[in-house]
Amino acid sequence: MSANMSGSGSAPCRFAHYFVICGIDNETGLEPDALAALYQWLEADRQGRDPESVAAGENFDQSPLKRTFKSKVLAHYPKNIECNPFDQDAVNMLCMPKGLSFRTQRDSRTPQFHSFLITREDGSRTYGFVHTFYEEVTSPQICSAMQTLHQMHQAEHNASAHNCPSSSSSSSSSSSSSSSSSMDSLASSLDEVESPSSQGGRRSCGCSGEGYDSVRDTLYVSKAMCLITPMPFMHSCKGFLSQVHRAVISHQPPPLPLESYIYNILYEVPLPPPGRSLKFHGVYEPILCQRPGVGELPLADFPLSEAFQLLGVENLVQIFTCVLLEMQILLYSQDYQRLMVVAEGITTLLFPFQWQHVYVPILPASLLHFLDAPVPYLMGLQSKEGTDRSKLELPQEANLCFVDIDNHCIELPEEFPQFPNKTEFIQELSEVLLSFGLSPEGGNTSPDPAVSMQTSTLEKELKSTSLSELVDDRRNGNLGGEALDVLELLQGNPTLERLQALAKRTGVKVARLEALVAGQKAVGEESVGGRSPAEEEELRNAKLNVQLREVFAARFATMFADYESFVIQNSPDLESWLTNREQMHNFDKASFLSDQPEPYLPFLSHFIETQMFATFIDNKIMSQWEEKEPLLRVFDGRIEKARLYNVRAPSLRSSVYQKCTFLKESAQAIEQRLRKIDHTAIHPHLLDMKIGQGKYQQGFFPKLQADVLASGPTNNKWSNRTCSTQRRVDRHRQQNDHLVLDNELKEKYMQEARNLGKNLRQPKLSDLSPAVIAQTNWKFVEGLLKECKMKTKRMLVEKMGREAVELGHGEANITGLEENTLIASLCDLLERIWSHGLQVKQGKSALWSHLLHYQAREEKNEQLSESPVSNGQEKRKLESSVGLPALRVSLIQDMRHIQNMGEIKTDVGRARALIRLSLEKKLLSQHLKQLLSNQALTKKLYKRYAFLRCEEEKEQFLFHLLSLNAVDYFCFTSVFTTIMIPYRAVIIPIKKLSNAMTTSNPWLCVSGELGDSGILQITKNVLEMTFDSAFRPHTHISITFKCQNLGKLTTVQLGHDNSGLLAKWLVDCVMVRNEITGHTYKFPCGRWLGKGVDDGSLERVLIGEFVVPCSDDDGGRGTKTPPLQRSPSQIRRISITSLTGRGNKPTTVQIQESIGEAVNNIIKHFHKPEKERGSLTVLLCGEGGLVWALEQFFHHGFRSARIFQKNVFVWDFYEKVVAFVENADQIGDLQETPEPLDLNCESFCRYVNAINTMPRNIGKDGKFQLLVCLGARDRMLPQWLPLLAECSVITRMYEENALLRDKLTVSSLVAVLETLHDFPITLESSLTKSVEL
Repeated sequence: MSANMSGSGSAPCRFAHYFVICGIDNETGLEPDALAALYQWLEADRQGRDPESVAAGENFDQSPLKRTFKSKVLAHYPKNIECNPFDQDAVNMLCMPKGLSFRTQRDSRTPQFHSFLITREDGSRTYGFVHTFYEEVTSPQICSAMQTLHQMHQAEHNASAHNCPSSSSSSSSSSSSSSSSSMDSLASSLDEVESPSSQGGRRSCGCSGEGYDSVRDTLYVSKAMCLITPMPFMHSCKGFLSQVHRAVISHQPPPLPLESYIYNILYEVPLPPPGRSLKFHGVYEPILCQRPGVGELPLADFPLSEAFQLLGVENLVQIFTCVLLEMQILLYSQDYQRLMVVAEGITTLLFPFQWQHVYVPILPASLLHFLDAPVPYLMGLQSKEGTDRSKLELPQEANLCFVDIDNHCIELPEEFPQFPNKTEFIQELSEVLLSFGLSPEGGNTSPDPAVSMQTSTLEKELKSTSLSELVDDRRNGNLGGEALDVLELLQGNPTLERLQALAKRTGVKVARLEALVAGQKAVGEESVGGRSPAEEEELRNAKLNVQLREVFAARFATMFADYESFVIQNSPDLESWLTNREQMHNFDKASFLSDQPEPYLPFLSHFIETQMFATFIDNKIMSQWEEKEPLLRVFDGRIEKARLYNVRAPSLRSSVYQKCTFLKESAQAIEQRLRKIDHTAIHPHLLDMKIGQGKYQQGFFPKLQADVLASGPTNNKWSNRTCSTQRRVDRHRQQNDHLVLDNELKEKYMQEARNLGKNLRQPKLSDLSPAVIAQTNWKFVEGLLKECKMKTKRMLVEKMGREAVELGHGEANITGLEENTLIASLCDLLERIWSHGLQVKQGKSALWSHLLHYQAREEKNEQLSESPVSNGQEKRKLESSVGLPALRVSLIQDMRHIQNMGEIKTDVGRARALIRLSLEKKLLSQHLKQLLSNQALTKKLYKRYAFLRCEEEKEQFLFHLLSLNAVDYFCFTSVFTTIMIPYRAVIIPIKKLSNAMTTSNPWLCVSGELGDSGILQITKNVLEMTFDSAFRPHTHISITFKCQNLGKLTTVQLGHDNSGLLAKWLVDCVMVRNEITGHTYKFPCGRWLGKGVDDGSLERVLIGEFVVPCSDDDGGRGTKTPPLQRSPSQIRRISITSLTGRGNKPTTVQIQESIGEAVNNIIKHFHKPEKERGSLTVLLCGEGGLVWALEQFFHHGFRSARIFQKNVFVWDFYEKVVAFVENADQIGDLQETPEPLDLNCESFCRYVNAINTMPRNIGKDGKFQLLVCLGARDRMLPQWLPLLAECSVITRMYEENALLRDKLTVSSLVAVLETLHDFPITLESSLTKSVEL
């Protein structure tokens, strides 16, 4: 078998895949880091200079000891493995992210450990564990090269000091010139981290005494050893590498050549099987590792205790929430390992979900441009010691969670929902930490000096004991020797045993025998419970890890206990599902949310929109046809187990916190595995090596014999077993190939079906040419366009679906909460688009920064031309907007509205407010098109590859946004409820001039869902005259007022004081417009206001209807939303009494249907979520409302016409009933009536008299409306109807065929009205004002 084949055959089950050495190549010598050159190229491109013209010279400003030099992979074993090909560039970059660094004997040279991971295109991961140490440079060429570089640096420094005596001024000028650079600060933060001992000297590098002198100084260079493994066994790898390093620097050579230990871990140590533990041997001590079982949480060996101590519980839960909502998360620390621990810790806690986007826990210097990525990411950036966070400018911060690990603080995005039951959740996590003696607040985790001294002495003791253990390892029975034979002989001899017992009684000791027995007992105890402190510490960490993870897993198991019920599975096979994936709904989001407790909704409505949740549901659906994904299998098992143990209550809507019940069970499983080792790997042994090679030299890593390490054994049992298993799996796969969809096709479909970011989980590290960077950015542009298309389509479909429901088709599938989530998601997308390829970073919001630049230019042009800003303005006309002056449409005007809102404090908030306002005004696409029309500004602000400079994609993007004009949003009005808004009201009289004039004092009160304006007095006879398109004159009264946001307008109270000669006023309608959003409402009247005319009313309550805007070039023309609320028609307002002679009376069936419809609408209103109900006043008093329907009922068969055609109103009938009831002559009749009817009589009289005696003059129809509303509120209507039907007055005022005289109809109407008793009807103050009951 070839070396390659032996390496690959057993690779999937080997503990480690590669052993790698990185460092300086003595043959090629010192090379400047190529990645630094790439960075210069990127900077030139950013600054608008020609990148190709960047000088390729050296940077002599910097001390050579601070500069980065190119590292190389010096050796890796084996050469390659088929299942995990070796990526030399990526491994080199991640082993030494900053390249080679040099030290002298004056500097600290403490070895460092860090880990990394490489994510492959299919999402699978490979882990690397790196031990970096310093080795003395022995090559005279490199020492002299360093000496030369130092002399050149010194000459450069002296020359600059001579040219510019004030070094501070030069530094300040240079800093100001680069202050606009968003990447400069990042670059400086990635400079070599200096040790405290060297800082004082390095600050004055120009001084000859502190530089590098080849005669005086010893030069050291960094070198890295790395193990690459398929699973994250961090503790085991760290222990193995530190033992190898200890062997390198030890005074004594190791017991065996290093090749033996490396060969052993590469080829002879297997992966522990699931649910088992394994012991293998390092150079000096045994190493333990364990792997969770099939039903347990997956392996996670990075210490969560460290992550919690670094950040504190509350901070970590907040970061965790940001990760769940797929925001951009940037970790920041001096220590690579801390970056890795926090990143891996957080992603581990996501179970059963998985991060689906860019994941780079350690971001190499060459990939800084990747922070520009307009996609969700989780990245780690190394900081420089003493770097101030304020100097670190990032390309985009609107949706960024910045985690400063070393300073124990985080910066969160402005708006995001809290994790459900956050307080109780933090409490439970704190309890777990406290049970292990850790503080929930976190803090500095560096060990104190006394402890580190103890551990070093402990290590020495361990070293000596483990050496002797290797010589005489009783537990493995390798070397028993003479002592064991003696013990067996003595223990098996009954005569000697009796002698021993006699000797004990007399006090004589058999020393040798007792020592042997004690030794054997100690060995037995050690195999069960006697462990070294290091092993106890590892066990404690493992138990803490799993308990913390169980608490997180339990939260998801509670929240998603019934998720399966909402998964939509409607495909016959995998192929058809994959083909139609994008068009299909896989999860019934609306039903799921309606089943959740109210406090959970803000978080869950955001979370179920994420890519990680979509992938989780995809995996669930695919599990019908394929083997279940491991995380899903464990999660489903948990849910099933929970169902068995505790039967859920029928009502799911409970937000009571349930604590995790798996804590002890999971900790016990780990403890059992680590206390009782299941497998012991083959011991390291001498290999067939050439004599004389790899000679031991203290402090230097030897050159290993490549031929020995190139391939593994061909005859070891587990390797053969693995190979045969692999062959069996391959055969099985080949047999199933014809049944399952072709893998390439499936992968293609899956890549298409999943959102962007899937292909960009980790940037490619091996080839970083400018062409590759351009290609990556092009992928981002395509991804952003696709995301925009999907988001706008989703918003349209959901919104139109809801409106279809309101028109009576189908069922609603969107809630206001969901709508808000979609709009917030659109705001986030626009911020990411405006952040892509940004040249100059100003403020946290890239969009608002661009808008401010645009505003400054436009205002400058305005001052130059001394005329109002006309660019991009249009006048927006309204249907039926006679009397309202056209509202100017202008991006600058809308910006000024936002800037005047004192409630919004940040740029991100202002940008979001403008997006919401533009969306509500149906101007989002138009405003952004206007902003981008200034191409000179766009070119100045954005790089060539930016999304906003890709013309075709930009056009498509604006077109997708234009499609949102097809529906109505109230996302600005409903969110900014406390702001002051200017309104304009116009009262339009009936066209005859004589009717339009009034000498009395009119007043107005506008009410909306959020409040009312209060009474607004109008100056007498402020008649304005306007002309319509046919030059016909129109008169009206106009008033402007400012008040707190009223929300959607519902009613207008209009009245006057009846003073003067012309006190009668015939009003056509009132128009009211919100001057910020442009929303206009029409309040039809068509009635007289005045004494002795119509019903004698001096004030009327008018119900509003929304007027849809239409500009000449409105992209949404012809697709407008139906009106949200309708007002009663003017014909009805003239009073139904006047219809009696017109031959269009409604039939009895129509009247009964209209009452049923009105009651149904009120019941539906109360079944909607509270925040989405809208106005109840419209359902009571509007067209088709309850008042309108009952008015028809009471007018049926009503004798209204009298001599001289004076109309009689229903209210006249009510007054006569009251008079009849109160008349003393009729007391005898009433005494015969049953008691409940007597109570009903009393209440009816009380209500009618209260309405008649109130100071308001609302007319007879107004009084009827008020009585119906009060009766509905106080649940009296069904009690009053029988009284009215049985009163003798009815015979004089109603014909025989009247509905009110039909007992069957009255009893059915009573039953219908009683259905309203289950709901709390509240009335607007505009209706009930001044009524005393």
